[in-house]
Amino acid sequence: MQVWPGQAYPLGATYDGAGTNFAVFSETAERIELCLLHDDGSETAVELREADAFVRHAYLPGVMPGQRYGFRVHGPHEPTRGHRSNSAKLLLDPYAKAISGTIDWDEAVYGYRFGEPESRNDLDSAPHTMTSVVVNPYFDWAEDRSPRIDYHRTVIYEAHVRGLTMLHPELPEEIRGTYAALAHPAVISHLTELGVTTLELMPVHQFVHDHRLVDAGMRNYWGYNTIGFFAPHNAYASMGDRGQQVLEFKTAVRELHRAGIEVILDVVYNHTAEGSHLGPTLCFRGIDNASYYRLADDPRYYTDTTGTGNSLLMRSPHVLQMIMDSLRYWVTEMHVDGFRFDLAATLARQFHEVDRLSSFFDLVQQDPVVSQVKLIAEPWDVGEGGYQVGNFPPLWTEWNGKFRDTVRDLWRGEPATLAEFGSRLTGSSDLYQDDGRRPLASINFVTCHDGFTLRDLVSYNDKHNEANGENNRDGESHNRSWNCGAEGESEDEEVLALRERQMRNFIATLMLSQGVPMLAHGDEFGRTQQGNNNAYCQDNELAWVPWPKEGDADTERLHDFTRQMVWLRRDHPVFRRRRFFHGRPVEGTHDELSDIAWFTPEGEEMAQDDWQEAQANALVVFLNGSAISEPGDRGERIGDDSFLLMFNAWYEPLDFVVPVNHGKEWQVVVDTQRPEGVAPGSGRKVTQGDRLRLADRSMVVLQRPA
Repeated sequence: MQVWPGQAYPLGATYDGAGTNFAVFSETAERIELCLLHDDGSETAVELREADAFVRHAYLPGVMPGQRYGFRVHGPHEPTRGHRSNSAKLLLDPYAKAISGTIDWDEAVYGYRFGEPESRNDLDSAPHTMTSVVVNPYFDWAEDRSPRIDYHRTVIYEAHVRGLTMLHPELPEEIRGTYAALAHPAVISHLTELGVTTLELMPVHQFVHDHRLVDAGMRNYWGYNTIGFFAPHNAYASMGDRGQQVLEFKTAVRELHRAGIEVILDVVYNHTAEGSHLGPTLCFRGIDNASYYRLADDPRYYTDTTGTGNSLLMRSPHVLQMIMDSLRYWVTEMHVDGFRFDLAATLARQFHEVDRLSSFFDLVQQDPVVSQVKLIAEPWDVGEGGYQVGNFPPLWTEWNGKFRDTVRDLWRGEPATLAEFGSRLTGSSDLYQDDGRRPLASINFVTCHDGFTLRDLVSYNDKHNEANGENNRDGESHNRSWNCGAEGESEDEEVLALRERQMRNFIATLMLSQGVPMLAHGDEFGRTQQGNNNAYCQDNELAWVPWPKEGDADTERLHDFTRQMVWLRRDHPVFRRRRFFHGRPVEGTHDELSDIAWFTPEGEEMAQDDWQEAQANALVVFLNGSAISEPGDRGERIGDDSFLLMFNAWYEPLDFVVPVNHGKEWQVVVDTQRPEGVAPGSGRKVTQGDRLRLADRSMVVLQRPA
């Protein structure tokens, strides 16, 4: 076999049409072997003799796409000094563009066994672990272009590749649960009709199913257990795992783009699947443990701010390079449109504390590729000082956990929530205005993959996670949920009607709040997980979306109402402002009314004491569309587009007075006490001074005719 010196960059395996360049970083290695794996179980070892700046490299003519390979690293195995080299382990390439196979947990892949250090003479692990794959980078993207949806027009739909598609009746069985299913017209049609602009996929980086879950007959369904930051998860491919997963993922992105839908990836750069010191040696640990991981004072162990056993070392230039290379690869080669960063506070831990000016954010800010896509932070981790909502740099948007909590509290009747609810409804200026960000920095959500579904939020007071096998100890215990009078399934007509109304309240509040709304997949159908608020290991019908059957009236009504709310938001810019409200008339307009005004149910302007009243659970909000002075989507000036939002979160019906001097005539466009929610344009007319009776825990939206 010919072996040429090759190049130290780019890292990983790079096919050029005639052969493949291999390059891998390790500061601790004494010698590295590239192992080419053959279908008969044999392997050919090639020593990487060339080294530049701790990168070993070689070029092998004739090595083609589909070739499986791995590395064996010879070096010190001294856990007390943080070194864990072991040439018996066939290691994945940290830059592998595709990964083949799964782990055989019955064989020797652990770092420690029964509390003792692993032997350097463990059995050959090649047949029992995953392997890296050389991929063909060439793909017919046709005329693919990113939709580049502005934040003020964005509606995010959080979905799981398998969960969204496994039960869809119109999909061929052989593609259900795969990237190909995402590209199917039935799925794309649902998203476009719903009004979704942006599909946020739960982790599709190659991940590992934990040994404990496999032994228990379960799987790591969510996928927050990454081992390959460049490789699409191979189990989501319908055609094979020797590079076909790359082609299938690219095809899905291309087809979604053709429909005008962006693709955002939920990414996990805070830790890896190798876990704690008791976990498996699969990749980074065996290549250069101390360079990749944040080690504890005793270097046998790891500092863990993620709750997973380890944290990547965010002050290591090689870790930062890997993350940035990965992000750029997914944008430039896979054409994704942005990222949601899991436990993003860990990325800011350059040393111990969370530092909003850490090196990672500096690199993102100056990167000409990554800085131009959507960047969404989950602004917390489990470490000390990890809750950082509102504290990320101006380039970033954030999952607004305070929006979720406040909206849940309002509708379940918690006292003293009205003032904070006003802030959350209008874009959370208290969190984002001081650093120059706008309402669009707030990614608003009521539910997501982690926690109760929308139906379970109104059906359960307590979590019911027994199916996870942890005696119901896992998952959040404080859910800010309310079961509407009965725990779980119920046949009580009043309870069921209230639950349906509460779901409409949550959806309407989400869609009519300033910021960027995010729906969780299946909530438009009212899916349930039977009270399980931590379905991370439930790769089954409990967690999959149950697509409705024809004639299911309740499901169809909720789906139609959700779609109406999404389109009401998209059709009226006053619900998706680029700037915060000022509470005064806008200069340069002829309208003397303030851009926003707050009223009590009696139609009187809210006073300071009204906001502070502990039991206050009702208010009216005037949104002045004619005061919007910014240009529309196509450069035109926005005309009159004004609304009154009436919220009754009280447990009894209340009379609301339509405020005077803010519009003579109004039309009811939303009424959540009605099963269908009232379609826009079909509601009754009211005039200023009229009294409207709002049912307990309901919401009415009035539109002022232009």
